Amino acid sequence: MKTQVLMAAIVAGFGLVATGAVAQERPDFATLDTNGDGAISITELQAQGEQRFATADTDGNGALSEAELLAQASERAEDRAAKMVERMMEKLDENGDGEIQQSEMPERDSDRGERMFERADANDDGVLSAEEFEAAADHERGGRRGEHGDKRGEGREARGDRG
Repeated sequence: MKTQVLMAAIVAGFGLVATGAVAQERPDFATLDTNGDGAISITELQAQGEQRFATADTDGNGALSEAELLAQASERAEDRAAKMVERMMEKLDENGDGEIQQSEMPERDSDRGERMFERADANDDGVLSAEEFEAAADHERGGRRGEHGDKRGEGREARGDRG
């Protein structure tokens, strides 16, 4: 029984995408404990999910359209971006003028950029072709590097190289 309630809590309270509602920030305990009794019931979790759905259903027709889902996603993205900018300002605006000057930006590892460029330059000609650029981008996205491989020899067999 406890396992069923826990699973229901996870789905209803935190996995609202399963109910068709757009996932939002996880509500805190007090928000979910609507009757204030110090415990969260499955009914309270389900009510939270229904409330989120109703909030997203701006035309009140009982269904979420693509436009409503997009509006919710955009609002969430804007909220996250605003929080990120706020954290950046707190962290980087050393002189407190409400702006971040170049001198307040963190130092970057310049060698890192050079190393990345060298890895992407598969044929060692000192420039990146469109293919090398795309292969590096694919690699960054977790994909394969294509036929070029990398400097450690990946992809050589695909090109017929032996070493």
